[in-house]
Amino acid sequence: MAGIFEGLKILDFGWILVGPYNTGYLARNGATVVKVEAMKRPDAVRLSAPFKDGKPGVNRSGFFAGLNVNKYSMTLNLNHPKGIDLAKRLVAWADVVSENFAPGVMKRWGLGYEELMKIKPDIIMLSCSNQGQTGPQAKRRGFGILLASQAGFNAITGWPDKGPNTSYTGYTDFIAPRFAITALIAALIRRRKTGKGQWVDLSQLETALQFLAPVILDYTVNGREGKRIGNSSPCAAPHGAYPCKGEDRWCVISVFTDREWLSFCSAIGNPEWIEQPRFATLLARKRNEKELNELISQWTMEHSAEEVMKLLQKAGVPAGVVQNTKDLLEDPQLKSRDYVWWLEHEELGLYPHIGPCIRLSKTPAEPRTPSPCLGQHTEYVCCEFLRMPDEEFAELVADGVFD
Repeated sequence: MAGIFEGLKILDFGWILVGPYNTGYLARNGATVVKVEAMKRPDAVRLSAPFKDGKPGVNRSGFFAGLNVNKYSMTLNLNHPKGIDLAKRLVAWADVVSENFAPGVMKRWGLGYEELMKIKPDIIMLSCSNQGQTGPQAKRRGFGILLASQAGFNAITGWPDKGPNTSYTGYTDFIAPRFAITALIAALIRRRKTGKGQWVDLSQLETALQFLAPVILDYTVNGREGKRIGNSSPCAAPHGAYPCKGEDRWCVISVFTDREWLSFCSAIGNPEWIEQPRFATLLARKRNEKELNELISQWTMEHSAEEVMKLLQKAGVPAGVVQNTKDLLEDPQLKSRDYVWWLEHEELGLYPHIGPCIRLSKTPAEPRTPSPCLGQHTEYVCCEFLRMPDEEFAELVADGVFD
């Protein structure tokens, strides 16, 4: 069965995270994606840990491998005049050109949207920059981890008595693709109806702000600034991650209602302290939350995280193990849905790849090829997709067009 994007041709200039994430969704679902890199300046994620056996190399990054399944890789020197000419031939082949450089970079290469339209009038260009293509700060360069701070996430992440914390990685890089693919699908539908392409201008900063709507609304209506509250919640107690038996094992517990509180008390054996007035109501528990968390931790440390989760869930109390990577790979639910794709890579060997979280019953996503080695498909793309004669390809190699 073909993927839902079977037949869609993508010319991918994306690098680091958001660009490859965008085209990764398309590639996993059947699109033909040609990833363009420079031999002397490959995608920086190729040089990011973790590496196979701890040995760095452009084809040994597990991070890169996870982002680029089902893609073709070709190298192209865009600082070479013939490299630009070849890039334009690829534009004529493609349906979509995807990039996430700072505004102006593609235009300086002669590959801005106005130029692309002259090559192929119905081309769709997908640009995912930090703050969009227009505005006084549009040309600021940066990464998702900086945008997460600028969007306000860091201000509300962390503990009340400490400074702001950053998220695991560039948070906006993981949010923006959901919006980007939706917008791209809309542009494809319009092209099917009208025969016209368009430029999709996405601001990563603006996509991130969608997820801070409650905080912004609270400030607008009530004048309250969002604050760092650690793992607590203003409308639940207990609410947090509690230490369990074993090394670095934890279970998250959330009690929102009186019914859940009574069920929680019963599940842990109704210890004497739960009868005390300081824990009788939600407001009382919030006032004495630090002491409550200490008492609950004393109980959870006597049990494994799995035992705590199962016991509380059986009682109707929301609880879940804080899973690490090993747990995820062994998770029976994820296994049953074939969420992890195991692929054989030329240098990495057999490695796990995160599969799709959405199942399309008639056109399911499927792994076809592992992430490509740098420039692995340069000759194939030129000779098969562009129908370039062998003699011309050899001449371009000699001219350094693929360096």
